[in-house]
Amino acid sequence: MAEELEQSLINQLVEIALDARENSYAPYSNYRVGSALLCDDGINIYPGCNIENASYPCGLCAERVALAKAVSDGHRKFRAIAIVGSNEEICTPCGLCRQALFEFAPDLTVICCGSKGNYEIHRLNELLAAGFGSSSL
Repeated sequence: MAEELEQSLINQLVEIALDARENSYAPYSNYRVGSALLCDDGINIYPGCNIENASYPCGLCAERVALAKAVSDGHRKFRAIAIVGSNEEICTPCGLCRQALFEFAPDLTVICCGSKGNYEIHRLNELLAAGFGSSSL
């Protein structure tokens, strides 16, 4: 079971992810994604949005944008992330994002949202079963 988060904190993360989605650059897929990554300190929250590129592999997912912002500010431990997509279906992190987040927080609480605010809560190590981490080396 994922970490118990207060409803007000879940709502705050979802709202920040929705706001971040507005900055998305998605001219090719038109699938806009926003995220909000909560640091382990319970205070710092880093938003992210997807950034597409005509050379598709150069694109960045919202989750990795938020992670890069947080890590570049010196944060290494995280509690939760909210991810919001463009339609009513629940948006889950892609495999690359699952692996990138797993490096820092295998037990991360992942709030996967649809565009109407509907969500499911998972633990990252459930979404990335048998994840590859430092203990795998």
